Amino acid sequence: MRTDVLVVGAGPTGLALAVDLVRRGVDAVVVERAEGLFPGSRGKGIQSRTMEVFDDLGVLDAIRAAGGAYPVGMIWQNGERVGEHRMFDQAEGTEEVGASPYGAEPWMVPQWRTQEILFARLRELGGRVEFGREVVGLDQDEEGVTVRFTAGAPVRARYVVAADGGRSTIRRALGIGMTGETVDPNPILVADVRITGLDRENWHVFPPSGEGAGFMAICPLAGTEDFQLVAQFPEGEHLDVSLEAIRKTVTARSHLAPEDVTEVRWASDFRPRAALADAFRADRVFLAGDAAHVHSPAGGQGLNTSVQDAYNLGWKLGAVLRRGAPESLLATYEEERRPIAAQMLGISTGVHRGEIRRGEATRQLGLGYRDSSLTAETRPTPGPVHAGDRAPDGTVDGVRLFDTFRGPHWTLLTVATATPLPPLPIPTVRLLSYEAYGTGVFLIRPDGYVGWAGATAEGLVEYAEAMGALR
Repeated sequence: MRTDVLVVGAGPTGLALAVDLVRRGVDAVVVERAEGLFPGSRGKGIQSRTMEVFDDLGVLDAIRAAGGAYPVGMIWQNGERVGEHRMFDQAEGTEEVGASPYGAEPWMVPQWRTQEILFARLRELGGRVEFGREVVGLDQDEEGVTVRFTAGAPVRARYVVAADGGRSTIRRALGIGMTGETVDPNPILVADVRITGLDRENWHVFPPSGEGAGFMAICPLAGTEDFQLVAQFPEGEHLDVSLEAIRKTVTARSHLAPEDVTEVRWASDFRPRAALADAFRADRVFLAGDAAHVHSPAGGQGLNTSVQDAYNLGWKLGAVLRRGAPESLLATYEEERRPIAAQMLGISTGVHRGEIRRGEATRQLGLGYRDSSLTAETRPTPGPVHAGDRAPDGTVDGVRLFDTFRGPHWTLLTVATATPLPPLPIPTVRLLSYEAYGTGVFLIRPDGYVGWAGATAEGLVEYAEAMGALR
């Protein structure tokens, strides 16, 4: 089989990338070594910026319908409610111009459900996933990559994207190392369970109550009948993920009885760590998601950073494969995403250790690419939005900007200027004024960031041509 892009791994990263590629007319195939989609809730918090990405990918309505807001934390002690705990800092300025339309707090959707939604969207667009396809090796040459499997014929692709998780087979085959640290030596149990005796209006927190017993938290999973149970254990302890063992843990750390835990639907034993791949690319193979960076789940950044890896890489592969952009464009994937991943790893670790609060730092709205080689800020005095920044939303004179940006295209936006524009085959919007942007001419990238900004259109055509935006 031959394809333009082979995506290895059908998690949120691989599925989001495949959706983005297929809608751009790129022939992309996803392969997954498991026989089905991941069954657990692990990455359940979708940050504001990722909601914006899901809007563009056409899955926002399904994500909204499948999830819900995070409940207020309720602290228990000796079987009594002793106080509430806010899991997220209150946001300031959520009503100001240019703020995200999707709120300041994350939207809760269990990871398995997010994957089902992305999988359904991929199939709707004509894409596909081949399950039961475990990679055993690959070979590269100047024209493409040949990937081999334990069973079935090899696949020949022009490019390969490794989205196959923290223990990535592809990354290891390439010999790319990961640099990192253990965030917490204490093992943590994460399980999706059915429980009676607890309300679903609170995230129930049980602080350590005895010798050697760590914290336990039980969170109702929005849109389901399940709870996510998280429990910490002493360093070196072997975790038993059976129903009987989980019942013992719950009974020992709370007022609940063993029979209140009626079912274990999924369970995992892991050691929180933070690690960053030494490179995000080796010739025609790219690393994305957990294959490139592994986070503690405490900050709610792993899935979100991973989806945005896919969003960054998708339009660039599409531009090279379908719009005649130079292959050098692909070098900017690592240039742009690796520093962001390193920054978010620091935040995730800080949240885990109690050094950083969940709030402004974890929403990912302020991340951008001002220092990227793709960024061209030609105004002598930039306004509120600088080239490289996320392009804000807003409705002005009946025009909603995110509606204009939605899709695989570039968008040309002018604000508070009547400067002449060259005729370009891309959607164009002129606003008389909008304080979120200030004044200028803005060429918005397909991933919603300002690529080029100027006081006039001088230099715009040359930039757009080099990006493949005019084809």
